[in-house]
Amino acid sequence: MALHINSTAKLPSGYEIPLLGYGVYQTPSEVAEDVTQHAIKSGYRHVDSATVYRNEEPSAKGMLKAGIPRDQLFYTSKVPPKSISYNDAKACIDESLKKTGLGYVDLYLLHAPYGGKEGRLGAWKALVEAVDAGKVRSIGVSNYGVHHLDELEEWQKQQPQGAAGIISVNQIELHPWLARKDIVQWCERRNIVLQAYSPLVRATRMDDPILMPIAKKHGKEPSQILLRWGLQKGFVILPKSVTHSRIEENTQLYGFELDGEDMRALDTGKYEPCTWDPTTAPLSGGMALQFVYGHALSYLQRFGIMSHG
Repeated sequence: MALHINSTAKLPSGYEIPLLGYGVYQTPSEVAEDVTQHAIKSGYRHVDSATVYRNEEPSAKGMLKAGIPRDQLFYTSKVPPKSISYNDAKACIDESLKKTGLGYVDLYLLHAPYGGKEGRLGAWKALVEAVDAGKVRSIGVSNYGVHHLDELEEWQKQQPQGAAGIISVNQIELHPWLARKDIVQWCERRNIVLQAYSPLVRATRMDDPILMPIAKKHGKEPSQILLRWGLQKGFVILPKSVTHSRIEENTQLYGFELDGEDMRALDTGKYEPCTWDPTTAPLSGGMALQFVYGHALSYLQRFGIMSHG
């Protein structure tokens, strides 16, 4: 079936998720309403935010302000890495509902596999209860490696029927230089949807010698090739931009298709994250310092204080 801007994937929860999402990571709250409204008017129907982004309220407001009925929109938020525990996760969900005024959140994720085993499983239990209460429709995880997923699945198997919750999504960094085939295969075997954050590799690969010839071949921008790669992999892609023209450019993904040769060229086999990689975090320990370090590093890179190398 040909892909189009309204293409969706079926979540294990039974709900549909748009394959094209608009990410608002590092989007300042003072511009989040404007750019999110523009994204929805440009064809997006899916907004990916998080408590730690500090822009839930304006991004939800901009989404609704675009004039599209709520039931045609999809909104994601996440429990912060420092709040991965039962009580903190419950409080985060309620705060998100209060800030956004959406009535329900389409997808709520655990932002990272921190907090130790008790914290992770407690936070997951809070998500399950939020679904039961009608506060959240679908739940999932973010930045979970195979060992984190195994831990959660084992716990689920020990729960009474209906009490384990359904893992609908794992949101991880995905692009040709970080294809994470181990995680992808684990999720695909269970029909868990993969969401790709940093699908544009934070604009650090736009002149890559692998990417440039493919862009020229199709008469497209390198960014569009990267996003199309994610779509053809079956991922939900989450490009971000605060520039109106680029927000629009990132929707122009449907008049062409990468062929087998293109996809093979982009199968680099590399492990080169462009940001933090909590999927490798050990099962023990809170790992809060890694979260702080990873995000501090990304801000230094963003403002040119430190290179991405």
